[in-house]
Amino acid sequence: MISDDKKEEIRAAADIVDVVGDYVKLKKSGSGFVGLCPFHDENTPSFHVTPRLGIYKCFGCGESGDVFNFVMEMEGIGFPESLRTLAERYGIDIPEDHTEEDSEETKKREGVLHALKFAGLFYHRQLLESPEAEKARSYLDSRGYPVKIWKNFGLGYSPSGSALLKEAQKEGIEEEYLLEADLIKPSNRNDGYFDSFRDRLMFPIFNPSGKLIAFAGRILNENKKTAKYINSSQTIVYNKSEVVYGVNFSKNEIRKEEEVILVEGYTDVITMHQKEIKNVVASSGTSLTAGQIKILQRYGKRIVMIYDADTAGQSAMERGMNIALEQGMEVNLMELPEGEDPDSFVKQYGKESFNDFKKEHAEDFITFTIHKAENAGKMESPGDRSSVIKQILDSIARIPEELDRQLYVQHLHQKTQKYRKGSDRELFQQLDKILKERKKQQRFQKRREDFSRQRTTELSVPVQDEYQNQSSGEKQIRNRKRPQYELEMIRLLLQFGENMRRFVGHNIGEDHFEDQQVRTFFSDIMERHLNEEEISVEHYMNRENPYPSLLGDILVDRHSISEKFAKRTGSEYRKDRNPILTAKSTMKPIRLSYCERRKDEISRKIGRASSEEKEKLGAMLSKLQKEITRIKKTAADDLFDDPDFLKGAEIETHKSFEYQMKSELERGSKK
Repeated sequence: MISDDKKEEIRAAADIVDVVGDYVKLKKSGSGFVGLCPFHDENTPSFHVTPRLGIYKCFGCGESGDVFNFVMEMEGIGFPESLRTLAERYGIDIPEDHTEEDSEETKKREGVLHALKFAGLFYHRQLLESPEAEKARSYLDSRGYPVKIWKNFGLGYSPSGSALLKEAQKEGIEEEYLLEADLIKPSNRNDGYFDSFRDRLMFPIFNPSGKLIAFAGRILNENKKTAKYINSSQTIVYNKSEVVYGVNFSKNEIRKEEEVILVEGYTDVITMHQKEIKNVVASSGTSLTAGQIKILQRYGKRIVMIYDADTAGQSAMERGMNIALEQGMEVNLMELPEGEDPDSFVKQYGKESFNDFKKEHAEDFITFTIHKAENAGKMESPGDRSSVIKQILDSIARIPEELDRQLYVQHLHQKTQKYRKGSDRELFQQLDKILKERKKQQRFQKRREDFSRQRTTELSVPVQDEYQNQSSGEKQIRNRKRPQYELEMIRLLLQFGENMRRFVGHNIGEDHFEDQQVRTFFSDIMERHLNEEEISVEHYMNRENPYPSLLGDILVDRHSISEKFAKRTGSEYRKDRNPILTAKSTMKPIRLSYCERRKDEISRKIGRASSEEKEKLGAMLSKLQKEITRIKKTAADDLFDDPDFLKGAEIETHKSFEYQMKSELERGSKK
């Protein structure tokens, strides 16, 4: 087992803002940071990171937790591997004998990642040392790539034969993991396996945090009748539609520039980095997907797309443009001079010339499309002009924000005024038609999905509990949001100490809680209370899951009153001015919900009960209904007796929970 001291050493070293920043573009907001949630689709940021507590919380989908939870969720790994990942990142040594039991899926995933890392080192060593790799070294030299570039990008060479398989077997790497990583394939003769990549220049592909997850291999013999590039197949760690080549190298520069340059090839990215143009990534030869755009959105809002001028390149650009617009990105398009690609252009002219050319020739999608149509003679006849304008309006209709659509329509009006001689009214009318048709199609698609989901649900085994464990062992899937009043009760128990816990424990029990995890939290607090053991935020932040995740739900209050509001009303805000009344107001819905659940449970039993049992259950049902009515009609303050043991006593408050206005903090610091 990894010791608690070692876990705390890793937690103390891991900067949650730094780690989350690999996946989410964060902006400072008060004492924390906000950004678009990586766990669900949204256009308005609802994802909050609180460095002081070391937690994150999304107010849209409810996901929350600490730095370990975040790495587990984003990487799809278990808790032990999240510890190892962060330890490696921050230079903390974990002895090899420190292991914990993982689920089968987590073990497989970690085995695959280990196999890929081994393969990356093997291929790189072959490139540097193997006589067979001389042709690969010569090719890289001819492209102007020094050894420093080979090392920076982890380039390698895959020998002919099955050299990787043999070397991996010597190292004790199981064939299962090599196969799952698509590093080897089964022989058609059923006599073993062979290497997937043979006699190719190897480009390792990394995820945003820098883990090697796949490879692309380029042939070195152009006369060979085979694909120029082959890529790793889809694996448990590599989803092609959500991977962008070079993002691990470029993410910080993209943040700095607030712009990402999208090119087509691996060597385009490498050459541009070599020439100090570092906010660049490649779509890896695949059609751009919404998943890839979401990755890029984490780091920058604007995208400049550079595709080849051939028919295939232009079609790919149009598809990619529409996908980027649908995801809310600002899209600029650019064509290089005929016969040039980013690699050749930057090598010949350098960084400054490229930036100057981009500044002059990168155009918004409307201007670019019109210029392309004009150069192709498609703005000469009324029919062609109408077709081009409708095509642009179809792209505008994909933009999620209404204000952005309005501004782009006005821009289109200005750009086509010389062809139309009218107002922008007919453009908005046409846009409305397109939007209505799109909504109609979306409704139809949703009905189909709902029907399909309903059929799947009917055929599947019903879920018995509110939560079901996935194979990772830690991840929980929420069928519905946790009751807020149950979370509020945990907050009060943590915040207001022993007397509050005595008061609450006198009125409700663990069976009153609907949420299984919150019920466990309540039971643990009460057990520790009876045993006179430590009960604090710090204690539970250092406990196993789900405690840190639940604390994210409990402690981050999105709707705190603002300083401006306090000044405007002349009031000084303090949360929980009357903690006992707060507790009563929280216990009321907990008790009501408990009674209603009991009523439903008894109602279901009556249908299957004998005559004698029905009479007993009916009496219980009547009693419960009276209690439900009483709870609903009675004010919370009157529903529960005031605790005798608190009369004339102050309630203990843990200062770390106390909300203070910014002005209060400033006054306190001056004192």
